[in-house]
This record gives sequence, C-alpha cells and structure tokens, in this order.
Amino acid sequence: MALLMVTGALAGIVGSAGGITSLISYPALLAVGLAALPAAVTNSVALVACWPGSAIGSKPELRGQGSWLRHWALLVAAGGAVGAVLLLSTPSEVFGRVVPFLVAIGSSALLLETQISAWQQKHPALRSKFLLPSGLFSFSAYNSYLGAGAGIMVLTLLLLTVDRHLPRANALKNMLVGMATAVSAVAFIFFGPVDWAAVLPLAVGLFAGSTVGPALARRMPRNLLRVLVGLTGLGLAVRLWVVPT
Repeated sequence: MALLMVTGALAGIVGSAGGITSLISYPALLAVGLAALPAAVTNSVALVACWPGSAIGSKPELRGQGSWLRHWALLVAAGGAVGAVLLLSTPSEVFGRVVPFLVAIGSSALLLETQISAWQQKHPALRSKFLLPSGLFSFSAYNSYLGAGAGIMVLTLLLLTVDRHLPRANALKNMLVGMATAVSAVAFIFFGPVDWAAVLPLAVGLFAGSTVGPALARRMPRNLLRVLVGLTGLGLAVRLWVVPT
C-alpha cells in the first residue's frame, strides 16, 4: 500500500503536469504482483482520481472553459466507451506494434509544435475542421484501450487546434482524458478484473499528486515543459517498440 501510494503521488504529479501517468503507475502495479490485464484495468480505474485532483489544481486555467468542455464531453465519453469495449473483447496485441509509432508521432509533433503552428498560420485553409473532433474521439478510444502516451497526443492536438497556452491546454487535456477514463472505468468495474486492494492506495496517491502537477506546469518555462514531455514520449515510444504492449 505504501509503494502504491507513493508511486501514485509521483505519477499524479507527472501526469497532471503534462507527462505520462501510466509510465509510473502501471509498472508499480506489476511490481506488486498483478498480471498484465488486471494491472491495466486496475490502473485505468485508479486513474479516475486524477480527474478531480487536476481540476482542483487547474482552477485558474479552467476558469471560463466549462461550456467548451461540455461541448466535447459526449464525443470524448463515446470514444472512451468504444476503447473499453475493445479492451475487454480483443487482444491488445492486435495494435501493439502500431502503438510505438503513434506515441512517437504525437511526441515529435509536440517537440515541433512551434514550427507546425507557424506553418498552420501561413496555410489556414489546410487546417481541417474535422481534425479536433476526429482526434478527440480517436485518442479517447485509444486512452481506454491501451493508454500509453494518450495524454501527450491529446495535449499536442489541443496546442495545434485550440489553445497555444500550454498550461491551459494541459488543463483541458486533463479534463478530457479524465472524462474518457471515467467512462471506461465504469465498464471495467462491472466487467473487468479490478483489484480493489490496489486501486484504493494508488488512487489516493494519484489524487494527491494530481493537485500539485498543474502548479508545476504553470511555473515551468513553456518550452522546457514542452521539450521534457516530448522527449519522455519518445523514450516511451522506444520502450514500447522494444517491449510491445
């Protein structure tokens, strides 16, 4: 319990600041003896605790964003439900070899976000109005199905299509990913192998850590945070390529 609470707190800080939560929390569940599928399901249920935690920590960035979040809530929830159904009905190996490339593309786009945004401003006609809704649905489904690097993908999408202010885009990302995670967690609670003895201490740590992460994102230099998150994502992509999900 102590290990899960401490690693949960660290994972909550990292994830709500823009990093990869499951990069810390999922291995911790494996370390305490859970098998791969129960660990993935248990991790997803515990991660719901990051949603209210990051909301508390991101009050300044979320002020006035309620209507925008409500506008996309149903689409994100639908994506999360689709991903949960896929996880419970199909083997993850089906897409395991594709995941590293998805994470690498999202991380590279984050590292090149300034250049991509400048190019978009010069070619506004080439920005598809379907990019945001299709991306949110796809990444929400992916977040529930495999999850590795989903936050980075959503953060990059929001920076390129919604708001270039990184702390605010990160806060919106935390809320959207939280919605998708909560929907999938409901399905996992009823139909998945949830280990509640592991969920509870991990969730306590995740909640505590996620209230701190947004403050770090707010204070860190924008480019430093963007580069750190992007490089972490590339590292995850390499790891997933060597050891598939």
